[in-house]
Amino acid sequence: MFYHLFYPLAEHISGLNLFRYITFRTAGAMATAIIICVLLGPLFIRQLKKHQVAERIREEGPQSHKKKEGTPTMGGLIVLAGIIIPTLLWADLTNYYVQAVLFVTVWLGALGFMDDYLKAIKRYPSGLVARKKMIGQTILGLLFGLGLMYLAPEGQFDGTTDIPFMKDYVLALGYFYIPFIILVITGSSNAVNLTDGLDGLAIGLCAFCFMAFAGIAYLTGRLDYSSYLQIDYIPGAGELTIFCGAAVGSALGFLWFNSHPAEVFMGDTGSLALGGALGSIAIMLKKELLLVIVGGVFVITALSVIIQVLSYRYRGGKRVFKMAPLHHHFELIGWPESKVVVRYWIIGALCALLTLATLKIR
Repeated sequence: MFYHLFYPLAEHISGLNLFRYITFRTAGAMATAIIICVLLGPLFIRQLKKHQVAERIREEGPQSHKKKEGTPTMGGLIVLAGIIIPTLLWADLTNYYVQAVLFVTVWLGALGFMDDYLKAIKRYPSGLVARKKMIGQTILGLLFGLGLMYLAPEGQFDGTTDIPFMKDYVLALGYFYIPFIILVITGSSNAVNLTDGLDGLAIGLCAFCFMAFAGIAYLTGRLDYSSYLQIDYIPGAGELTIFCGAAVGSALGFLWFNSHPAEVFMGDTGSLALGGALGSIAIMLKKELLLVIVGGVFVITALSVIIQVLSYRYRGGKRVFKMAPLHHHFELIGWPESKVVVRYWIIGALCALLTLATLKIR
């Protein structure tokens, strides 16, 4: 909105030329997101408490988590407000990539909201049936993939993706491109969801991931920088930097309330939306394989659940970890919750730095 309102006036008021620059608008979106979350947070939390929208702790979870019973959930609404409103204010709303990532974020936010609503308000123990959740994610991936192939500008999406550390080779997916997109969207959204089990854990890691992708989006949308680094130049993709900046600001603003001891949980409303947004940005920047690096903690968390389930099913009830996801295993061997979170953040920061390094190490 600001871009469309003020930038056309730059020829009359030179100072408004600032709205031309993605870096300025990204900083504005980040600051706006933090302010929105910090100001709206107490209001949301009071309403959630008033309507008894509270977290129900699983009986099979760590006993130390029992004290969290009754903490308000659905705080993902705060996160979504902190992302969507600043993006609408600061980004170029005619940009296809901005429209696409907002579509994914809202879709998965709504899907997560349905799950939280059924668990917290309707008191369904499992919330939205896993099969229905997967159907919703699959349909989204299909629509998103078809949109990229037939509606995205510049004809960039030809069924190929970049391979980290290699500048002269791409991975040609052909007919498997759409299924690959569905896998990325569902995988990233569910991985973040599985990691959202400790105070501040997932939201802090998301801040590092979006920060890394903000840098990649900016470089990808610049012909000079992308040519120097020999990465794909995607005209218009730089606007995704603003969305990423808003996501970082929203994560920091929400962490104000979600840090240990958490005053509110974001629930599936936030975790599914954040994970899906990460996946969709990686797809639009043709950096899908980098998700394994930048989201290394999310990947390890998801793998720990898969390993535990397979081991329990095919090894006669034997477990590899004391509890899955992996962060609960560390709790049960004696790590305090806050120590697990901070150590995961440190690993997440290293993963983000390594991701940015891959742009030069090619």
